[in-house]
Amino acid sequence: VQLQASGGGLVQAGGSLRLSCAASGRTFSSYVMAWFRQAPGTEREFVATISRSGGNTVYADSVKGRFTISRDNAKNTVYLQMNSLKAEDTAVYYCYASIAPIPSTQRRDYAYWGQGTQVTVSS
Repeated sequence: VQLQASGGGLVQAGGSLRLSCAASGRTFSSYVMAWFRQAPGTEREFVATISRSGGNTVYADSVKGRFTISRDNAKNTVYLQMNSLKAEDTAVYYCYASIAPIPSTQRRDYAYWGQGTQVTVSS
């Protein structure tokens, strides 16, 4: 599967952005999807994951209540709606795909990822 993330940009603190990740290749609905992010000088960290059907989601504590992950299997796309953005959300955001049966917060469980999209939040 090939993944292409988009939707990043520059936004003021308190603002919103919606990221998209378009997938091509094997049947999208057979993949668990996730978002990870990486700020300069830090390790890539888990943000959110969603099950194949979209019925189960898991979030990092740092984004819970502010970010929402969703997917549209008909459009082969996963989204990350980011509200109430903070300066510490500044990072490159990557989407990941896994053929494992259940969502995971561990990057090692994901075999596919695409190039990231930069999100910059100004304070």
